[in-house]
Amino acid sequence: MRRTLTGGLAALALLALPAFADTAAEPGEAWTPTTFNLDNGMQVVVIPDHRAPVVTHMVWYKVGAVDEAPGKSGIAHLFEHVMFQETDDLAPGDFDKIVSRNGGQSNAFTSWDYTAYYERVAKDQLGVMMGLEAERMTDLVINDDPEGPFISERDVVKEERRQRIDNNPGVILREQVLSKLWAGHPYEITVIGKMEEVAALTPEDGLAFYHEYYSPENAILVVAGDVTEDEVRALAEEHYGPKQPTGTAHGERKWQSVPLLAETETLTYSDPKVRQPQWSRYYSGVSQIRSPREALALDVGLEVLGGGMTSRLYQSLVEGQQLAIDVGSYAWTDLHDEGPAVITASPVPGVSMDDLETAVMAEVEKVLEEGFTESEVIRARNSLAASAIYARDSQTTLANVFGSTLAIGGTIGDVLAYPDEMKSITPEEAIAAVRTVFGADRHYIEAHLLPAAEEDASE
Repeated sequence: MRRTLTGGLAALALLALPAFADTAAEPGEAWTPTTFNLDNGMQVVVIPDHRAPVVTHMVWYKVGAVDEAPGKSGIAHLFEHVMFQETDDLAPGDFDKIVSRNGGQSNAFTSWDYTAYYERVAKDQLGVMMGLEAERMTDLVINDDPEGPFISERDVVKEERRQRIDNNPGVILREQVLSKLWAGHPYEITVIGKMEEVAALTPEDGLAFYHEYYSPENAILVVAGDVTEDEVRALAEEHYGPKQPTGTAHGERKWQSVPLLAETETLTYSDPKVRQPQWSRYYSGVSQIRSPREALALDVGLEVLGGGMTSRLYQSLVEGQQLAIDVGSYAWTDLHDEGPAVITASPVPGVSMDDLETAVMAEVEKVLEEGFTESEVIRARNSLAASAIYARDSQTTLANVFGSTLAIGGTIGDVLAYPDEMKSITPEEAIAAVRTVFGADRHYIEAHLLPAAEEDASE
């Protein structure tokens, strides 16, 4: 099956992309987006990119795992699968066949905050893609046939969970950690859902979810490629314009601020499939939507601390003391609500978890005490800005970044302002953000991933 970015864990590959832009673009620059709304409330964003006669067409629905009703975990992700099945005018499998026959590529992904569907095709096939997406926006077939689209895809999702989560020791442990970190918050359950709750989802649940959230006023169309605003407007009005709002897409999301961890815990998971032990600490972090300046400062600070082979942690633990084969730090700042800030390391053979932890945290404490140099911060923020600049070479990334930002309540202006905001972060702000998140008064969840035969030296 496709649907590569699913389950809430692999979806972070998308969330990890930097907020895109290098400078606030001048009018006339090729990638400068324009936006308008159809009469039915659907927002349309057009990002011209005339380097090749191809387009990326994406539809973002403002619904994700955060919006699921209690006991219905996994329905947002399951629905992503069902959307590729049968409609009033499309037989099962026709959607994929039509895209492929026209030389295109298609996929979809579900996150806590949104669900997105995309196709990349030659420019002259854009209208065909809009017709396909408009068809399944309102005319999906959901029934109680055991071989039908809902029940058969429910079985597919159950198998996906077995393969991607239940058979992966590192993902199992991370799921346990995030459940603790987000306890009581709608993010608490992995996007793919709990096995028993997914198994209990009914076609009636699917119909209710579809009617509530899949409506033009709850969707964002993003088209990046060899197009003009006028071309996209004409096609969007033709294909999406006739779709009437359901009136049930109320826009009330279940987002809420994530409280700080109230206690420190250690979670250990051992499995014969583990070949390389891993030590991690998860702290309560921040989000760019809720605390934009602090989130940017934290990203810069963690880049200096553990963002690569030139970072403080890597130079000390891997190159200098040779206690770790890898070490790093990062934060999930691109969710709507607060995600974790993480320090992680893998020991060289013969180094215990206790010794590794002591060495890592000694270096962290040294950094917290001494602070960062101006040159380190300049290098880090320039690196993050450069990554954003390189990202615009990908048409799909353009559509991803604008779509994901808008879907969680951000604006096009937020995206355009990113590079200047990033470049303005000072050494004082960067170290202050890291000191706050990793401060001595902050609780954390420590995670130890171990081979089954190895005992945790800290216990």
